[in-house]
Amino acid sequence: MTDLPRGDTTPLLPPETPLPMPVQTLRAGALRNPRLPTTPRGMAMRRLAVIGGAALLTLIATYQIWWVLRGGGIDVLEGILLVLFVGLFAWIAQAFVGALAGFVLIVGGHRARLGLRSDNPLPELSTRTALLMPTYNEDPERLLAGLQAIHESLQATGRMDRFDFFVLSDTTKPAIQAHEERAFRALRDRIGDHAQLFYRLRTDNRERKAGNVAEWVRRFGGAYRQMLILDADSLMTGDTIVRLVGAMERNPDVALVQTLPMIVNGNTMFARMQQFAGRVYGPVIAHGIAWWHGAESNYWGHNAIIRTRAFAEEGGLPELRGPRPFRGTVLSHDFVEAALMRRGGWALHMVPNLGGSYEEGPPSLTDMLVRDRRWCQGNLQHGAVLPAKGLHWVSRWHLMMGIGHYFTSPMWAMLMLVGLAIPLVNAGLGTAAFTLPGFSPSAYWREQDPERFLWVFILTMSVLLAPKFMGWLTLFFDRETRRGCGGIVRSFLSMLLETLLAALMAPVTMYVQSRGVAEVLAGKDSGWDAQRRDDGTLPLSGLVRSYGGVTLLGVIAGVVAYLISPSLAAWMAPVILGLLLSIPIVAFTSARGPGLFLRKLKIFSIPEEHTPPAVLVRAAELRAQVAEHVEPPEPHL
Repeated sequence: MTDLPRGDTTPLLPPETPLPMPVQTLRAGALRNPRLPTTPRGMAMRRLAVIGGAALLTLIATYQIWWVLRGGGIDVLEGILLVLFVGLFAWIAQAFVGALAGFVLIVGGHRARLGLRSDNPLPELSTRTALLMPTYNEDPERLLAGLQAIHESLQATGRMDRFDFFVLSDTTKPAIQAHEERAFRALRDRIGDHAQLFYRLRTDNRERKAGNVAEWVRRFGGAYRQMLILDADSLMTGDTIVRLVGAMERNPDVALVQTLPMIVNGNTMFARMQQFAGRVYGPVIAHGIAWWHGAESNYWGHNAIIRTRAFAEEGGLPELRGPRPFRGTVLSHDFVEAALMRRGGWALHMVPNLGGSYEEGPPSLTDMLVRDRRWCQGNLQHGAVLPAKGLHWVSRWHLMMGIGHYFTSPMWAMLMLVGLAIPLVNAGLGTAAFTLPGFSPSAYWREQDPERFLWVFILTMSVLLAPKFMGWLTLFFDRETRRGCGGIVRSFLSMLLETLLAALMAPVTMYVQSRGVAEVLAGKDSGWDAQRRDDGTLPLSGLVRSYGGVTLLGVIAGVVAYLISPSLAAWMAPVILGLLLSIPIVAFTSARGPGLFLRKLKIFSIPEEHTPPAVLVRAAELRAQVAEHVEPPEPHL
C-alpha cells in the first residue's frame, strides 16, 4: 500500500479511523425491517400494476401466437418458438408497463422522493461526507480535471467544510502511477486544499473496484457518516451533492440514494445517439423504475450517496464458489451490495428527478461491447447470489433482470432461427430440394392466420418501441428540454435516426452478446482493462479483427438465403445488412466528424450542449488546458 508519492514527505492521507466491515455470508441471514419509514405508500398495488400488467399483456400475446400455431397441433419447433416468444415478450412488456408508469408520473407531476427537489433551498449540514473517486489506469490529468470541477462547484455552495475528497487509485502501470501522483500533487497545490484532498495508491488490487472502496471503508470510514461514490468520468454539481447529504441526514433509515446520471460530452455519432437516448428515453424508464421499486431500489455503482455504516455492516462481499469464471471476486458488485444492505434492514432509493448528475458514455460500439462483456460475466455470476438467504424479493428481481438481460440476445437469435426453420421444414427444404423459388417465411406465417399474425406483430413492435415514443412525448410538457433537444421536429428526426442505427447495430450486438454468454459459460474470463473515454476509432486492421467474423457470417447468411429463395433473403435483409455492414457502420459511428456535423444540425441534441451547467463548462476548460499543456488558472470561487 502506497500512501505518499515517491520523494514527497507531505502526508497525503488523514489519520486512519478504522470501521469494521465483516464479510457477509450468503448461506444465512434474514430480512430485517420488511417495511421501512421511507417506504412510499401503496407499494403492493404499484408492483401489482407493473408486474401484473406485464403478465396480462404477455398472456394476451401468448394466446394470440398459440392460436396461430395450434393448427394441426404444436410440434417440437413450434413449442420452442412459443416458449421463446413468451419469455421475450414478458421481458419487453415489463419495460413497457414501467415506462408507461414513468410517463404518467412525468406528465401528471409527482412528489419528490425524500424531499429532493432542485428548487428547494440548500440544507445546512451537520455531518461529514467523503467523495470517493476510484481509478484504474485512467488518464490522470483528465480524471483530476473533473475532480477539480466538482470541488469548485461544491466550494461555491459554502459547505465545503463538511466534505473530503479521496482519489483511490488501483493503477497498475508504473508510468501512469508516477504521472498520477505528480498530477495529484499539482492539483493539491493549485487549489490550495491540503486538508481535504487525499490520495491513496493500492498495490494489492484484490476484488477490483469493490475491494478498492472496501479497503477505504476499513481504514478511514469511521470518520464519515456518508460516502459519495464517483466514477472516473463522473461529474456532479455541488448543489446536488449537498441535497443528497441533506436527505441522508433527514432519513436515518436510508442507506443509499441513487441519482440518474445523464450522459454528456459525446462527440462521436455513437456517443451522441447514446446521450440523446439517455436524455429523452431515460427519465421515463427511470421514473417508472423508481415508482415501483420504492425503498428497494438498485445501485449502479457510481453517482450515488451511501451511508458508510450501513455499507460497512452489510456490504462486505464474500468470494463466490463454483466453476470458473463464476467463482471468485464478485464483479458486478453494486447489485449485490444493494441486495445485502436491503437484507440488513436499510432503505435504498432512486431519485431520477434531482438532476445535476452526469457521466460519459462509451465513444463507440466497440467500447460498449468490451465493457458489456465484463458486465456479462459479472451479471451471470449473480446466479450464485440468487439463492442467498434473507434477500428481499425485489432484490432477487434485480439480480434476475441483470442475468436475463444477457440471455435475451441468444433468445432473440434462437427465436429468429426457429421462426425461419418452421416454414422451411414445412416447405420441404432438405427433403425435397435445397432451393425453394418463391418461398417466403412471411407468406407462410400470414397463411396460418393473417389477422392474428399481423396483430401479434403490431403488438410486439408497439410494446418494444413505445418507451422511446413516450420519452419523446414528454418533451411536449417540458419547454426547456424540448428546446435543448432541438425542438419537436428535430427531436423526432433524432428518435427515428437513433432507432434506425440501433436496428442496424442490433445484429452485431446480438451476435457479440451471444458469443459472450457462451464464453462465460465455457469459463473464459473477461479481464479488467481501462476504458477509453474520448476516441472510439480503430484502424482498419482493428475493425477487421473485431468484426471480420461478423461480416463473414453476414455473407454466408445472405448467400444461403438467396440460394434458397430471393424472398427469403429479402425477409432476412435487416439482419443480413447489419452483419454485412458492421465494419462501415462501426467506423462511421465511431468517428467525430459525422457526430459533430449532426451537432450543427441539432440532431441528437441535448440541453446540456446548449446551456451546459457550470460544472461541465469548468471540466471542459480544465481538460482543454491540460491538452494544450497550459497550467490551469486559479479556480472559480
